[in-house]
Amino acid sequence: MLNWEELSAVMSTLKSENRPIDEIVSDLISSNFPHHRRFHLCSSINLLLQDKSILPSTQRLIAFTILHHVYSSQKPSANPFIRFIVQAACDEDADKFERSFILQLLGSNSTKEFLKQSAADYIKSFDPSVVTFPQLDQLEQQYCDKSHPEPYYGSFKDASVKNVLPDPDLPYGCDANSPEFDLQPGAKPKLGSGDRDETLSGLLANMSMEGLVPQWIRPVPPRFPVQEDELVWLNPDDNHELLWDHSMCADTSRSAAVRDLISKALKGPLVPTQQEQVLMELANDPKLVYHCGLTPRKLPELVENNPLIAVDVLTKLINSPEIMDYFTVLVNMDMSLHSMEVVNRLTTAVDLPKEFVRMYITNCISSCENIKDKYMQNRLVRLVCVFLQSLIRNKIIDVKDLFIEVQAFCIDFSRIREAAALFRLLKTLE
Repeated sequence: MLNWEELSAVMSTLKSENRPIDEIVSDLISSNFPHHRRFHLCSSINLLLQDKSILPSTQRLIAFTILHHVYSSQKPSANPFIRFIVQAACDEDADKFERSFILQLLGSNSTKEFLKQSAADYIKSFDPSVVTFPQLDQLEQQYCDKSHPEPYYGSFKDASVKNVLPDPDLPYGCDANSPEFDLQPGAKPKLGSGDRDETLSGLLANMSMEGLVPQWIRPVPPRFPVQEDELVWLNPDDNHELLWDHSMCADTSRSAAVRDLISKALKGPLVPTQQEQVLMELANDPKLVYHCGLTPRKLPELVENNPLIAVDVLTKLINSPEIMDYFTVLVNMDMSLHSMEVVNRLTTAVDLPKEFVRMYITNCISSCENIKDKYMQNRLVRLVCVFLQSLIRNKIIDVKDLFIEVQAFCIDFSRIREAAALFRLLKTLE
């Protein structure tokens, strides 16, 4: 709802009954209420207008003007309080000048000349003989939106006890707004006297006008007996023991050291002590391999500079979801002594996919055939032949799968001793 500063501004505006209405309302809204607070202002004003005994007649006119002015730039149906305003205009128990004033607020006259009067002058100059009051249905059809039906009020709400009650100390028939009952400084309080503004401010700040509604009594339903074949509801104990996470605050210096050494291994060969340190740390904690900073893209550098470390890392990554990415890079990298050494060691350490081994052998044969330098070609052919003999003797590959391709390779390079030896080995296996 409203804070005390806003309440003070509202009460001061409502009491300005001798100033032009449009002037005091515009000053209140523009000076004290930004756009996001104006709905709260109208909600409070709406509460004050719910009971006719709360505000004097002049203050009710100013309050209705505030309620209408906040949404005057929009169509009437966009005003969330338009139904309350329309119903107030048709309230036969209300004063006729109040109903006439509301009808003029709702009217299409954009100049609103009557708002340049004060609330007191409007009441004094009001002539009831020149005013005709339309029916409620007519006003609702003209100003209310049919898509927003009238809210439903249950019988309990109708039976609620209002939280605004007439003062029991006020003599019957006396005007509660009479200056006679205002609290005078230094004088003995009379019956019905008091600080009306303070009461209204406290009412708005701490509660609403909804009243005390009878409570809906909901007895606890009876429990049915538990059947023999029915599961019994259990209330387990919630006394759980705390489990300590021993990995918290663990020493991460080892992973940092391994990352640093792997980074150096990608750039050049490590000295034996550094190489032993990496292999020892990975043996003590195999999970370090996932945090050492190696990616499939960096694998060729590690293979060429430190093949033993590459073999150890790939062995520990064999169950990783990314292992096929590493194999793909290994197959497609340039053939060399170190790459063949890595593949040869992997074949004896883990079970490699047969498709990977076949693709790597095909790549090796193709590389030997495409190289132009005769010296390098002869050297690579010798390496490939020794590599293939090792795979065949260790029964890593089935010769039948690659027999034709390997035999053609041996014939093409039959001038090389290792190729001739590989050819003789193939013949013995036929």
